[in-house]
Amino acid sequence: MIPVTTALIAANVAMFLLQDVFPGWIDSLALWPPGAEQADGASFAPWQLVTYAFLHAGIWHIAFNMFALYMFGGPVERLLGTRRYLTYYFVCVVSAALTQLAFAAVTGGFNPSIGASGGVFGLLLAYGFYFPNNRVMLIFPPIPMPARVFVLVYAALELFLGVTGTQEGVAHFAHLGGMIGGIALLAFWRGGGGRRRI
Repeated sequence: MIPVTTALIAANVAMFLLQDVFPGWIDSLALWPPGAEQADGASFAPWQLVTYAFLHAGIWHIAFNMFALYMFGGPVERLLGTRRYLTYYFVCVVSAALTQLAFAAVTGGFNPSIGASGGVFGLLLAYGFYFPNNRVMLIFPPIPMPARVFVLVYAALELFLGVTGTQEGVAHFAHLGGMIGGIALLAFWRGGGGRRRI
């Protein structure tokens, strides 16, 4: 059973379908940099640190994210359990959002961000951490590699694309931010953080 992963996928798909019915949701629930107020009044609000992760820009955007969420989230959820898995996922989502806001503040960006990729990249990191020797296949080129190598390759690629700006319209630093949040929480747990004292 992977109830949280299933629920997250269902929520993302439901929100994607509702975006066409209520297009104004994009403006109010997307992650806006502070100070980037739009003509329709849309601007940054605290709930956007989470809600942006349930919106997607198109069918391929949500399809790729939900496939990755299922692929990496299921094994991680089974290992961590419902409560820790849910905590981990949303820590990665918020960490990705904060990283994207910091990047926007440095670069002067005013565009909103949407998508579950920050949480998904956090799950990718956890998968590589807990299942380092499992084989993962790249989509292009189709090369199998250990999960730990896959994570390092993807992180390096995201950093390169983010620094060079060669893939415009993709929040590469948000992806890295999701991984950073994941690293921090895994290190906290591994060091004994969060244990109850008796």
